[in-house]
Amino acid sequence: MSNHATGEETPSTEENFAALFAESLEKADTAEGTVVKGIVISIENDMALVDIGLKAEGRVPVKEFSEQGEPPEIKVGDEVEVYLDRLENVHGEAVLSREKARREEAWIQLASAFKDGGCVEGTIFGRVKGGFTVDLSGAVAFLPGSQVDIRPVRDVTPLMGSVFEFMILKMDRRRGNIVVSRRAVLEEARAEARAELIAGLKEGQVLEGVVKNITDYGAFVDLGGIDGLLHVTDIAWRRVKHPTEAVSIGETVKVQVIRFNRETQRISLGMKQLEEDPWDGVVAKYPTGTKFTGRVTNITDYGAFVELEPGVEGLVHISEMSWTKKNVHPGKIISTSQQVEVMVLDVDPNKRRISLGLKQCRENPWQEFVTKFPPDSEVEGAVKNITEFGIFIGVHGEIDGMVHMSDISWDKPGEEAIQDYKKGDVVKAKVLDVDVEKERVSLGIKQLSDDPFAKSRSTLKRGRRVTCTVTGIVVTGVEVDVDGAAGFIRKAELSRDRSEQRPDRFAVGEKFDAKVTTVDRASRRINLSIKALEVAEEKQAMAEYGSSDSGASLGEILGAAISKAHEEKASKQADDPAAGDAAEEAGPKKKAESKAKSGKKAEGATKPKKKAAGAAKPKKKAAGAAKAGTKAKAEAGNEAEGNAEAGKEAQDA
Repeated sequence: MSNHATGEETPSTEENFAALFAESLEKADTAEGTVVKGIVISIENDMALVDIGLKAEGRVPVKEFSEQGEPPEIKVGDEVEVYLDRLENVHGEAVLSREKARREEAWIQLASAFKDGGCVEGTIFGRVKGGFTVDLSGAVAFLPGSQVDIRPVRDVTPLMGSVFEFMILKMDRRRGNIVVSRRAVLEEARAEARAELIAGLKEGQVLEGVVKNITDYGAFVDLGGIDGLLHVTDIAWRRVKHPTEAVSIGETVKVQVIRFNRETQRISLGMKQLEEDPWDGVVAKYPTGTKFTGRVTNITDYGAFVELEPGVEGLVHISEMSWTKKNVHPGKIISTSQQVEVMVLDVDPNKRRISLGLKQCRENPWQEFVTKFPPDSEVEGAVKNITEFGIFIGVHGEIDGMVHMSDISWDKPGEEAIQDYKKGDVVKAKVLDVDVEKERVSLGIKQLSDDPFAKSRSTLKRGRRVTCTVTGIVVTGVEVDVDGAAGFIRKAELSRDRSEQRPDRFAVGEKFDAKVTTVDRASRRINLSIKALEVAEEKQAMAEYGSSDSGASLGEILGAAISKAHEEKASKQADDPAAGDAAEEAGPKKKAESKAKSGKKAEGATKPKKKAAGAAKPKKKAAGAAKAGTKAKAEAGNEAEGNAEAGKEAQDA
């Protein structure tokens, strides 16, 4: 009989089975929460059925077997590692996860790299607040925005989905947090490349670099570990307003080292230095006086820049833009990108400057004006502007002529004459002078008529007796008109008698005679004197009717002068009765006073005769006779003064 019949082996089999079952339970308990190996036994509906042993099977989504950005590659029979979450769920299946298995594997590798201070590879796949998410072979890490690059990155689009090396800054296995940095890796690599590059760097060396950043004043180029500045003025020989016109971020460019400071490790780069300088031989290419066509590249307050060829520009100063428009902004004459014809005025190759002229390519209106309107010709135009020193008149096209305040009127002062005009008035003027070089036209309004002063000056000589008309009364004297010319009689010259030297005793419009003393060309004024005329008339009466020394009394002399004056008065009244009546009404009082003075002086004039009769007395009385003669002469002088006044009254009558 077998052992089964006898029942001897039964206890042993049961013990082995119990042991194996207990071992399997223990193994299953310890396997939960760990990574286990399994075999794919089938794939159905995007789910892979994996046998992990332990008499357990589980389903895993096929997409969990795919790498980042790649389709899954899995088939039946493949051995895979999965994470056993639970041995059995409500459906009697094991709960498995390939993603958690990959994460566990990644955490083990990341922990080792973090401990050793090494770098790990990862892919930036998402953007979150404050930074980015990185896939580190299944483990998700956080990349702060400040740790993306050495310099701030404005556009991170090129970085998304790319694989980079990162350095782990922080790990927390319990919380599942990982913080990484790409900047630390770049700085470390940059330091090594910088040391190697600086060791062999020298001025004039040509290198290739990548444009990393662009500013308003230039672009920063990464030379492979160290950055150099490519200034906007060194990008091209032509004018570059902004670096973005020539380069862009990420572009590979060839540059030349212009300057290198080993102490500060600053590198200045240039691109235009690799091209031929267009200013070489510029004097021969652009001789003075020749005309060229160029493009306006820039307009400023003081002029415009015109590009003659790429890299060669000239300046058209505002003064060289128009023959007539002087105070106009250049932008109102030409515009940017406009093709214009210019003339080369001056070339300075050392300062790299070319002076151009725009107006020289057009006809000079000033030359045309002087041909059409030579000096002394008359023009007519409207008043364009009135200033404190003159009037501007539009005379031909856009040409304005100026009438200085001193050339407005012969009679009125400039300040007063300029007030007679206003903008828009059409006036005539005479061309006095045309300066083509200075672009000035001098005009005169008063020159359209003859100068009354010049006409009067030819007839009014010093010492001549003239008739004056009072035009104004001032404190210092009397203003008069003499044949159309302005005259003036000072207060002291109004009369010999101090009591009569009062300007207020005259009235505007009153006429009287005076003597010309001086003719002042500078002030265009004639100075006259009534006092000088009275003295002259007295001398004339003394010479014509005798003197007291000849035996005639001063009364007799003055009487004869007065008689003659009465005769002249009667003659004038016969010719002009109205004038005679006016004179007769104006002068009775003065005549009475004059006669009274003449009577007294005539009575006193008889005394010298008596003294003269006694001149034959003895010698001892000679001294007394001499004194008497002296006294007679003095009295005769007083009588002569009265005679002059009487003569003036007679003339006024």
